[in-house]
Amino acid sequence: MKSYRRISGMAAACLAAVMLLTTGCENGIPIVSEIRETESYTDAQRMILVATEKNRYQDVYGSELWDVVVDESGETFQSYLLGEIRSFLKELETMNRLADEHELELTGQEMEQLKTLTQEYYDSLTDADIAYMVISQDDVYYMYEQYHRANKLVSELTSDMNLEISDSEAKVVTVQEIKLDSDTAQSVYEQVTAEGADFLSIAREYVKDAVSERQIARGERSGTYEEVVFNLQTGEISRPIQEDDQNFVIVKCLNDYDEEATLERKQRLSLQRKNQAFKQIYDTYAAGHVVETSGSWEHISFSDGGPSTTTNFFELYHERMKY
Repeated sequence: MKSYRRISGMAAACLAAVMLLTTGCENGIPIVSEIRETESYTDAQRMILVATEKNRYQDVYGSELWDVVVDESGETFQSYLLGEIRSFLKELETMNRLADEHELELTGQEMEQLKTLTQEYYDSLTDADIAYMVISQDDVYYMYEQYHRANKLVSELTSDMNLEISDSEAKVVTVQEIKLDSDTAQSVYEQVTAEGADFLSIAREYVKDAVSERQIARGERSGTYEEVVFNLQTGEISRPIQEDDQNFVIVKCLNDYDEEATLERKQRLSLQRKNQAFKQIYDTYAAGHVVETSGSWEHISFSDGGPSTTTNFFELYHERMKY
């Protein structure tokens, strides 16, 4: 169950962009940690996240998931997930305090967008959702505002950093390949380079589960492989490339620059680089400003959620807002 060591799926992508980000913030940070208890999030506001994650997991794994034991101490998955949500709220509170110190304000347009988003989310809820969370539109707006300020903080504190990803670094190519042993590599190479040869048909003679095509990005294969494959032109076939002591691979380049895949990877790498940069700032600040949340979580039971179905709190935000 180690794969659950962070809220995953849609929420994970959303939360990671906010809570795991950062570089430089040496000045004005106390050496001795300041520990403050916060009551920033009410039961109703916390339940927005609880319901979102509960329903998202339950839709995939079923309600029996909550009693699954995830570690040697006997902790259940319900207990584990509640702990993850609690940690996220502490991080969200910390980031909003950092935003306060930077005097970060939302524009009038942003506030209007958040009001519209709040209305859309609230209108999507069923009576069962509202009964389970016991929330008002003000609760929804507050949580969207907190989340948006955290995202905006990341953007503003990293805006002057050199986080550019080059096309070469992000480049993705599309290939077909045949993996072979040393005894057959040269003869197969002669076959696939013969006039009129069908590369994939020949590949399937030697590799039972030969893939018709695959995308390859930098950093995924050996340096020797990359040196050859990322210099192939569309339609070119490589000579046998030795990947280890026993195995060779012959590669046909189908697309020497997959523009759509490269753009997606460039955006993903850019986000990762921004997150890493911001994480340095966040970690330094959080070390000196420790937040401890108050309030009881013991009364929350996923098995008592009834027919609540809401899952799209974060999804709607990222569809409608800039960050």
